[in-house]
Amino acid sequence: MNLVRSELLKIRTTSTWWWLAIGAFLSIALAFAINAWLLVTTLGGDAEEIGVSAEQATAPAQAANLYTSGQYLGLMFVMLIGILMVTNEFFHQTATTTFLTTPRRTSVIVSKLVAASLLGFMFWLATTLIDLAAGAIFLSANDYGTQLGEWPVQRALLFNLLAYAIWTILGVGIGTLITNQLGAVITAAVLYLIGTQVVGLLFLLLSNVLDSQAVLKWQVVWPAVASQVMITEGTSEFTPSWWVGALVLIGYALVSGIAGILLTRRRDIA
Repeated sequence: MNLVRSELLKIRTTSTWWWLAIGAFLSIALAFAINAWLLVTTLGGDAEEIGVSAEQATAPAQAANLYTSGQYLGLMFVMLIGILMVTNEFFHQTATTTFLTTPRRTSVIVSKLVAASLLGFMFWLATTLIDLAAGAIFLSANDYGTQLGEWPVQRALLFNLLAYAIWTILGVGIGTLITNQLGAVITAAVLYLIGTQVVGLLFLLLSNVLDSQAVLKWQVVWPAVASQVMITEGTSEFTPSWWVGALVLIGYALVSGIAGILLTRRRDIA
């Protein structure tokens, strides 16, 4: 626990996480406005016009989407926090001191993984409270009720928590793989923002070549897509079941955590 507290103290003493928190708040504001418009349009009878499936054209499904507003960029921000937890050690040249103080490198990385998960939880809690307050007011004002008693909404909130925790763990894994702070941050951000769009385009082209819409479901192998699938109600010809997204993300977390431990144990820290 002392190591975990130490890791949390390290990140709190930097101003970076404040900037990331502000970015997360701004992304919520933008995403909430878009999702609110989608909800009103969809439940107003124009679902087909904007490409919303029948399973998604329900009040619980749209409420779940509203209550998880800001997830897309929010996950990137917590991933960056995970990266900074590792790369800060190398950037400020404190890695040697850290590993001399705690020779068991596995313990150091495990503490970073635990601390990262806790930070992911705190980000999830803060963003969810904002979404819940704004969402409940908006839904009630439009006579849809809060929908908080519906399982699709509750599941979306719970799995959104899982997504935040896993993406901070992924960040730690990326940080152990690329110890250069600027390189790790830029690489991760580009892969998340641009890579996700490229993957979507590649699968779209592949589905056209193979003349099969089912191919599009395999986009779930990309973690950013898996996160969205995990909190989405129902299935379609484009997306698999929510549990597929959950399994994919859990797989990434396990691989990332194990890789981080193995790389750190073998790396020459000088």
